[in-house]
Amino acid sequence: MPRNIIDVIDLSVAEIDQLIATAEDIIENPVKYQDACAHRQLATLFFEPSTRTRLSFESAMLALGGSVLGFSEANSSSTAKGETVGDTVHTVSCYADIIAMRHPKEGAPYAAAQFSEVPIINAGDGGHNHPTQTLTDLLTIHREKGRLDGFTIGFCGDLKFGRTVHSLVNALSRYGNINFVLISPEELKLPRYVKEQSLKSNGIPYAQTTDLESVIPQLDILYMTRVQKERFFNEEDYLRLKDSYILTPEKLRSAKPDLSILHPLPRVNEIAVAVDRDPRAAYWKQVKNGKFIRMALILKLLDIHV
Repeated sequence: MPRNIIDVIDLSVAEIDQLIATAEDIIENPVKYQDACAHRQLATLFFEPSTRTRLSFESAMLALGGSVLGFSEANSSSTAKGETVGDTVHTVSCYADIIAMRHPKEGAPYAAAQFSEVPIINAGDGGHNHPTQTLTDLLTIHREKGRLDGFTIGFCGDLKFGRTVHSLVNALSRYGNINFVLISPEELKLPRYVKEQSLKSNGIPYAQTTDLESVIPQLDILYMTRVQKERFFNEEDYLRLKDSYILTPEKLRSAKPDLSILHPLPRVNEIAVAVDRDPRAAYWKQVKNGKFIRMALILKLLDIHV
């Protein structure tokens, strides 16, 4: 059976550390890797819209000397004719060496993996998991702070539906001496199952608040998220909550000088454009890091050693 990455906890801490080391070597020595995946093909099966994740996977495979096939919306695949996701994946696995799959339904990549003859990477499933974004976040934190332990991180915004938040909390809970500060409206708090599974079961301290400005001075990392319109059943609720937190230069005056501001993107208006000029803004570096960590993961799953 091929190795699949459906959840970030499918990777051990040692494997994550090795992926980060490989990604950092790719950053320093890109030419060394430029033909590593020659004659290999990546299929991108995106049943849900995406810009960064899909293009990042494609850019990663091309930078490794491989090629890409796939689709960017469900309507352009045979699922529009009634074909099951399992049959679609089984078919595509006959053409490609590895698959990156995004789907709006939680658990779809796991189910699809049962039909695939090649490795599947979960590129996001509903509000559940987004392991390669988590690896991107971990690489960014490591490059910003030089470590993956011993800091205070604040998650701000939509913590209920934010799959990037769920995955990163799960990942960081395996590293030591991290304090979690959960900042959200009452309606968008981190789900109880995530707190039970990742924080409480491991005896990890965390605090919950609705007030960003009161806690920003204590943060080493601030992970901002947008309120996700596509996850709401009621537009009235979305409109009421969408502007709950807007990070501005004024709100950053009390923050640490070495704070790192992360955001999985896309942003709407939760980070003012003026913050982009702040040296503490790390989210554009985060975008670049996504390509390198996906390159490292593709190499690992294809068992290619450079």
